[in-house]
Amino acid sequence: MIRNAKWLLAGAAALPLAYHVVIGFGSKVEAAQEASLTAPVPANLKVNPDRDAYFGDLHLHTTNSFDAYMLMGTKTTPEQAYAFAKGETIDYLGQPVKRSEPLDFLAVTDHSENIGVFNQLDDPDSAFSLSELGKLAKVGGYENFRKIVGLLSGGRLGPENEKVAASTWARNIAAANAAYQPGRFTSFIAYEWTSMPSGQNLHRNVIFRGATAPSPFTAQDSTDPQDLWTWLSKIRGQGYEALAIPHNGNASNGLMYDWTTLKGRPIDEAWAELRAANEPVSEVAQNKGTSETHPVLSANDEFAGYEIFDKLLLGNVPSKPQGSYWRDALGRGLVIQSRIGVNPYKDGAIGSGDLHSGLSVNSAEEYGGIAAANLGGGKARSKDAAASEIGVGSQPANSGLAPQVLSPAALTGVWAESNTREAIFAALRRKETYATSGSHIRLRFFGGWGFTPALQRQSNWVHAAYAKGVPMGGDLPGAAGKAPTFAIEAVKDPKRGNLDRVQVIKLWQVGGKQQERVFDVTWAGSRRIDAKTGKLPAIGNTVDLKTGGYANSIGAARLATVWTDPTFRARDNAVYYVRVLEIPTPRWTTLRAIEYGLPLPRDVPATIQQRAWSSPIWYSPASPPTRG
Repeated sequence: MIRNAKWLLAGAAALPLAYHVVIGFGSKVEAAQEASLTAPVPANLKVNPDRDAYFGDLHLHTTNSFDAYMLMGTKTTPEQAYAFAKGETIDYLGQPVKRSEPLDFLAVTDHSENIGVFNQLDDPDSAFSLSELGKLAKVGGYENFRKIVGLLSGGRLGPENEKVAASTWARNIAAANAAYQPGRFTSFIAYEWTSMPSGQNLHRNVIFRGATAPSPFTAQDSTDPQDLWTWLSKIRGQGYEALAIPHNGNASNGLMYDWTTLKGRPIDEAWAELRAANEPVSEVAQNKGTSETHPVLSANDEFAGYEIFDKLLLGNVPSKPQGSYWRDALGRGLVIQSRIGVNPYKDGAIGSGDLHSGLSVNSAEEYGGIAAANLGGGKARSKDAAASEIGVGSQPANSGLAPQVLSPAALTGVWAESNTREAIFAALRRKETYATSGSHIRLRFFGGWGFTPALQRQSNWVHAAYAKGVPMGGDLPGAAGKAPTFAIEAVKDPKRGNLDRVQVIKLWQVGGKQQERVFDVTWAGSRRIDAKTGKLPAIGNTVDLKTGGYANSIGAARLATVWTDPTFRARDNAVYYVRVLEIPTPRWTTLRAIEYGLPLPRDVPATIQQRAWSSPIWYSPASPPTRG
């Protein structure tokens, strides 16, 4: 019997791989890349000029990533990862598994540092297996993993291992090209740049648009993001179009969206423009927590504490919230723009997985925590192992992370004309993207001048919104002091919870200090905003903590509105984004606890409100304010 992909791996953390190999392709390999698969576009390709929503994951690790292979024992190949994402049945730890619903696109982002090198341990007689490093790796365990990371920081592993890495990168490219089916499934050539200075996360995923890619720029080349952006600009001139996506700013200790460069210099116009040209979006939700905002930063936002992971990736070391979260970055960007004329943090939103099983799993029903990949998942796991995974057991997981704080994969939603590399990549570039915590919520967000409620009563209101305004990710230059109007629509995932509310988060700056406010703009039911607190009452909770079931007897299937900012001031630069909340549903830890007859973990909530975050729309005055 084919088992659904329940309880599969939650990826171990993307841990620092300080060592890398410089991968150089010879002319034969380069020629092979030029001749690599470029899937023909079908004559009946679906093209919608008003764009459709496509859902995917731009951050996934397979057996070719050092940490996935060593810590998790992952054997899933890139070929299997793409097949699983398409909805095909694959063999996983001796079990046939299949996603409950396919993804529209996927990028396998194996760590470029040591890519495929440690897989030589599969051959006990290989030179690598017989080396001192190989012997230590075969013993395994988290502490040995940390020792190996330290050893790798001392230098390269030699030319033979560099050849292995080059060959693995070529196979990853070939796997992405072989999986590409224009109109049905899009696969991107990609890798992860694994920079972690002093244990602080600065990782980026590098996504290529086309069917070829050069040797990766890795953290051994440089741990400074500015050098990665310079490299991306350089290869663009050679015909390789790519972008970088920062992830886990929450674990960066304030470095991801700092006031200064990594070298400690004030951000100047050139640095800001270089970043903006190469990093159009940020990952705001994933397996290792959300990076939208933190309760310390957004004390008046009662929903700021969602899936918080605020430690560094190694050890129980706190990560400073300031400079680590996307909302804070949006506000900082306005402040920096007021000083230098350029906004370096003008980032759209995406969500991804960072799972290390090779299998992208984005639902609470199909997710099982860190050790699931080693134990086969589902009923193949012992009760003690399941207890450890949800944080009620006495044995910690072998990743060094507290498993119960981890989450299923988030998703990227894009609005694109078709399901092709060109169209989806273009959506990423223009930031017509949004993140979800795993649900297939369909979220539209437009800004313009003079939108009225009558707009959404039109049969093709989206076409009119494109004609008269800009979508998420766009810019609204001021229009003679008029306040912009925003058209918003959220439609629930048919297989998940109803919608609770739609909120608009506004950021602006006054006198060099960033400000923020959260507005409830439309919601389900007959609730009213409390005049004293300014808060909308909770929608209620139908989750049965004995069975894990819930009822869609509350909430709405669709929420839509046209909204105008009541606090608008024409002279202020401002940025707006939308957050959509579902009704409460059971967290994955609750479902696993019920399944195994275990107590509910006390350190995480029993229920959560899944959500979506739009890319922002930026408003600028008709006459730019004076710098300073």
